[in-house]
Amino acid sequence: MKPKVYLDNCCFNRPFDDQTSLVINIETLSKLYIQSKILFGTYELIWSDIIEYENSKNPFKERSKRISKWKNIASVYIQSTPDVVIKSKEIMSYGIKAKDALHLASAIKAGADYFLTTDKEIIKKAKNIEGIEILNPVDFIKEKEI
Repeated sequence: MKPKVYLDNCCFNRPFDDQTSLVINIETLSKLYIQSKILFGTYELIWSDIIEYENSKNPFKERSKRISKWKNIASVYIQSTPDVVIKSKEIMSYGIKAKDALHLASAIKAGADYFLTTDKEIIKKAKNIEGIEILNPVDFIKEKEI
């Protein structure tokens, strides 16, 4: 069985950030490498209503269009069902913002093995959430690929 990965919107948008920062550039390369592994079938991608919603609010339409193509590559699509919303409220008790909690709840309910984000606050606050491993793309590669 292939590991399932969930990339949040921070991850999907990382290549559009200022690449003169070494950290951002390394996160971008790591995220693109993971996406190549998804395309080669090493990992399964999970897509969700909250990714769809946040991406639709992206003021940069070309970026949004490029990101939304990944919806068709995803092997799992999770909707924001009542149990996802309930799980997100539980996750918010860790101090995580509502949209971020919906991402995490969607990933957990979809059976993701890994939740990938470049948001340091999510990684810090969500480290004790059971049922999923939450990593930065760079750490994911260091821990899972090497």
